[in-house]
Amino acid sequence: MTPRTLGAGAPAVPPVGYGGMHLSLQDRPPEAQAVEVVRSALDAGARLIDTADVYCLDDSDIGHNERLVAQALRGWTGDREAVLVATKGGLTRPAGRWDRDGRPEHLYAACERSLRALGVERIALYQLHAPDPDVPFAESVGALAELRRQGKIRWAGLSNVSVAQIRAAETLVPIATVQNRLNPFFREALEEGVVRYCEGQGIGFLAYSPTGGGRLNRKLPDHPVLRPIAARLGVSAHALVLAWVLAQSPAVVAIPSARRVEHAVDSVAAGSLELSAEDLGAIDRAEFSRA
Repeated sequence: MTPRTLGAGAPAVPPVGYGGMHLSLQDRPPEAQAVEVVRSALDAGARLIDTADVYCLDDSDIGHNERLVAQALRGWTGDREAVLVATKGGLTRPAGRWDRDGRPEHLYAACERSLRALGVERIALYQLHAPDPDVPFAESVGALAELRRQGKIRWAGLSNVSVAQIRAAETLVPIATVQNRLNPFFREALEEGVVRYCEGQGIGFLAYSPTGGGRLNRKLPDHPVLRPIAARLGVSAHALVLAWVLAQSPAVVAIPSARRVEHAVDSVAAGSLELSAEDLGAIDRAEFSRA
């Protein structure tokens, strides 16, 4: 797998990382299984793990996924220094909801909690989880800049943002990554120019929900266009879609989630799958219904 360079001086990483969210939500697996999934992704070659303080059940469970990632890394026998752990702040989980809180004071407190949960003195990549419409965007990004100045974080990233917001943020702090949704069902990151802008600026684009997420993910194996291509190539439909996502730009790093070891390993292997122009075109033109 040819590594892909992230921005703002961050290191190159393999094209497929691992997103930990589904190890900590309502249907999360047992802890031992979750730890094994993370370690299996690393053993398969993933070197970017994406987590967040709000990957948990509710506000009483804040930091669950970060603590899980830290536990998996402590017992992993590979090169810990080669793994980039990215986390996020700027959301809350009252009663299990997903609410936004981009106030600087919240981000400062959230960063301190994440440092403790991850068991580190400095967070490698800290991302604003989403802009808060009730807080000036510059104030939220300014908090990342201040955390970077204090040495609490090494690189700053954004998530769920537009090109205009990336440009605004770049005037305040170097941006290493942008994490937005990208899959065949949801292509707004392509259509609105976010992927293209990141490529032009040397910013890593972290594609979340790269196989659709939730019920859409389950539609892939029977998709009339994907099924014959996957069978011919001897790969899963999910790996095929991940390869399509990666082919959209050399700036893209996919961060699929998985609850089972075999799914994590299959996803990471997709980083070595190169699709022909004909297969890419067929997927481009295919209908991916959200119904």
